[in-house]
Amino acid sequence: MGAAVVTRLVLLKILGPRNYQRKFIDWIAPLSLVGLLFTIIILFGSQGQSVVQQIVLVVRVAAPLIVYFAVIFLATLFICRRFNFEYRFTSVQSFTAASNNFELAIAVAIATFGAQSSQALAATVGPLIEVPVLLSLVYLMRYLKTRWSWADDEIEPIHVAEQPVEKHSNDPSRQPQEVV
Repeated sequence: MGAAVVTRLVLLKILGPRNYQRKFIDWIAPLSLVGLLFTIIILFGSQGQSVVQQIVLVVRVAAPLIVYFAVIFLATLFICRRFNFEYRFTSVQSFTAASNNFELAIAVAIATFGAQSSQALAATVGPLIEVPVLLSLVYLMRYLKTRWSWADDEIEPIHVAEQPVEKHSNDPSRQPQEVV
């Protein structure tokens, strides 16, 4: 976290806000997805055999997690909707409330009980369930956006403001002048 803060501050000073966004952030942003996929692959690789051998334990852990994600997400969604929050705020709050810090739970379980313990397996099941459930909730939010009249609240990517582009018009005073 500290490295991220230092990197941001230094690169903002060196590159400036516009180049920081256009060059650095646009270049590094896809690496977060790579990091997530790498983490999931490592989780499957380290606990794959245990998942297959102890499928009953996996289901016993997965069932309450699915209910948890759905209940927390929907409760936050309905509360935000009840208070007429805009789509963007409601989405962020709902996903933040539903997501967990499973990485810390896995680290604690492995450090305390060992990598091959049932506790480590149970902690590993969390992100394996969380990712597909939250992805399905993304589709629910997109559906509800049109269903609940959030259509005017468009989702726009975050970019540093650029100079406005002048549109061509039929007004003769706005046409480029020829130099003789």
